[in-house]
Amino acid sequence: MKRIQIYDPALCCSTGVCGPSVDETLITFAGATEWLKENGIELERYNLSQDPLAYAENEQVRQMLECYGTDALPFTFVDDKLVMVGVYPVRAQLAKLLDISVTESSEDKCDSNSSCCCG
Repeated sequence: MKRIQIYDPALCCSTGVCGPSVDETLITFAGATEWLKENGIELERYNLSQDPLAYAENEQVRQMLECYGTDALPFTFVDDKLVMVGVYPVRAQLAKLLDISVTESSEDKCDSNSSCCCG
């Protein structure tokens, strides 16, 4: 089974999808993470403000932060291989990275009625 690790910048909560002004990118990514879980993909997500030790323990993450700073976040790893830097992958990119299919009806959405949103 494939495994994805996301190293987020400092967010207000585990998804960043809360508060009065929510970043649309994070809403889209929250929908994509739910889709990953529905497809049996193991997802680990680390928030810099809540999980700083995870950043210090991963040599590649630590080196990237030393070179480029926190502005380079998020980092996306697939099976411990760094595959994306500085952007959240959308569903189609995740499907390609994981070699799984995306149906036409699949959408990168997360609304206030969905379980992927907090707040």
